Order: sequence, then C-alpha cells, then structure tokens
Amino acid sequence: PLIPRPEQPIQAPLRSGDGDGDVPAVTFLLLRRPRSTNARTGSSYFSYVTSPISHAMDGQSRKHRILMVSDFFFPNFGGVESHIYYLSQCLLKLGHKVVVMTHAYGKRSGVRYVTGGLKVYYVPWRPFLMQNTLPTLFMTFPIIRTILIRERISVVHGHQAFSTLCHEALMHARTMGYKVVFTDHSLYGFADVGSIHMNKVLQFTLADIDQAICVSHTSKENTVLRSGISPDKVFMVPNAVDTAMFTPSSNRLSCDEIIIVVISRLVYRKGADLLVEVIPEVCRLFPKVRFIVGGDGPKRVRLEEMREKFSLQDRVEMLGAVPHAQVRSVLISGHIFLNSSLTEAFCIAILEAASCGLLTVSTRVGGVPEMT
Repeated sequence: PLIPRPEQPIQAPLRSGDGDGDVPAVTFLLLRRPRSTNARTGSSYFSYVTSPISHAMDGQSRKHRILMVSDFFFPNFGGVESHIYYLSQCLLKLGHKVVVMTHAYGKRSGVRYVTGGLKVYYVPWRPFLMQNTLPTLFMTFPIIRTILIRERISVVHGHQAFSTLCHEALMHARTMGYKVVFTDHSLYGFADVGSIHMNKVLQFTLADIDQAICVSHTSKENTVLRSGISPDKVFMVPNAVDTAMFTPSSNRLSCDEIIIVVISRLVYRKGADLLVEVIPEVCRLFPKVRFIVGGDGPKRVRLEEMREKFSLQDRVEMLGAVPHAQVRSVLISGHIFLNSSLTEAFCIAILEAASCGLLTVSTRVGGVPEMT
C-alpha cells in the first residue's frame, strides 16, 4: 500500500509573472510536461506528476519525496557530485524531502546525514571501474525497494548516463510504478565500443521514463540521438553556481606575473594530455607566466613528468585534489582560468571561475559555447 501506482496527471494552472503557483519553481522544472493551451480561455496549463503518497503528505502544497541516485557523490569531487548536492539543498529549502543513494566510498558506508539534513545512503558496494559499481541488474533490487518504501519516495531522480546504479534504480522504480526523472551530464559518441554499449543501455533504461533533463542544448541533442527518447520528454536546464560562495577577491592581483589556474580531474576526457603539451610551450614563449594546477587523477603522473623534464618546478605548482570549499581560494589567486576538456556537456568550473572574476579560456567543445 506504500507503493504509488501510476495515475492520470493532474492539471494545475501556473500563473505567469510570479512563483506562487501550485508547484515550486525547481520542482516544476524537474517534473513538468509539455504545455497545453485552453481553447476557451487562452490560458496556459502545465501537467505535473504526483502520487497518492504526495497527497497524503501535504494536501495543500503537495510536497514530494525525492530519491537522488548516482554512483557519483561526495566525498568524490566533480560536477555531477556538486549538481546533486546543491539541487538537493534547494529542494530541501522548498520543503521537499530528499534522499541520496550512492555506493560506499572507502570506510564511508551506511546512512549519513550531511548539511541541511540531507540523508545519504552509502550502500556497501565497492566500485570496480571509474567509481562505478559492477552491473548486477537484479542484485540491487532488494535494497532499492527497501529505501523506496522506507522513505515513502514519490519521485526517483537518476543522474549520469555512465552510472550503473542510476540505470538499475530507474529500471526497478518504473517496474514498481514510481515516477522517474533522468538527468544526463555528459556527451558520448556513437562509434567506439564503450559508447555503443552505453547507448544500448540508455535506450533500454529511458524507454519508459517520465521526463529527462540535459544541461545544455548540445547535450539534449546528443541524448535524444543516443537513447531514441522523444524530444518532447527532454528539457534543457543549465547548471548554476552559488555566487555567494564564488566572489572576486577584494585585493587586486599584481600584473607583474600572469597566473593561469587549472582545476579539473586529471583524466583523458578533461584534456590532461593537452595540458602536458601546452604548458611547456606557453612557459617558453611567456617568461612571466606561471601555472597552478589543482586536481587529481591518472594523468597527474604525466604532468609531474613534464614538470621534471622541462625543469618547471618553480613555474608549475601541483596542488593535488582540492576540496570544494577551497576552490574559491585557489581561483582568486590567478588571472586566467584554463579549461582544456576534449568533451564537455556543461563546464561548471568555468562558471565558478567567471563568478570569481577570472578571464576564462576554453576549448570549443560540447556545450561550452552556449555559456558565452
């Protein structure tokens, strides 16, 4: 009786010009369906998904109980992790109940509470490749079902196409009659072996979802082509940053030395190999330029070897992994932010750097041009 059953969506008017409609703004973006117009009055309506549980929780404001699912969450650092965390915090402030489900990170296992009362289930599974759990198809069903019923979930929101935990949660939630939403954060190709298999999984998982969200128009086009989902079900909601956290420095930096800041995961997709080629050449052409590189990953060894090879220890500073709370202090120590990604649906780091007052230089890939 605690499992919501599919039902006809309720039509609810949303008044234009204010945010006092029946559905809070953030939830509306996540759950809205295509707009329809009343032929008699000319007014616009939006349909939104709901469930018997949401009615029982609050008969007036209809608050939702949302389960965020992804293999990528704190203490791991990245754009997906930040997106899930800040989206959850905003939904909590709107009065919704939010629960996060991810896999265990080292000794961090079980149920934890983070800022704002956000409840996180660190399921005791270990990742086997790039922070992803081993695909089991049905082995995850008991724990997912337990969380859905215990937390009285009404909406399941999966993040990142590469997350196996996300795909399994969406599949099981749909078979149990829950409303599901999927957010894609990355771009994938069509020709390599990995992308071909991932696209097949995506077609199977997204065949019966309610809504999908992409972070840029380029990402939306990519997701529609890869998954075969109807474009009417896919909405573009760009990422955002908290400008209260990322503010320019009150002290103006000296221009006697130009400091270029790089903060990124040091992996192939983020263009770490490109940095290895670019940094020595820039240092040779411009003697007054210095680099600060923050981040960690398998390509960090190559950057350190480059620094040793060209004797750039005094001009290339390697910080290693930078906690998110310290990102601003690193950004405001430089003049220019450099992003060398080979593929990017939407680069949150560029927004953070621009918010801190840095000039940004980036490769022209994916959804990056949409940010200008």
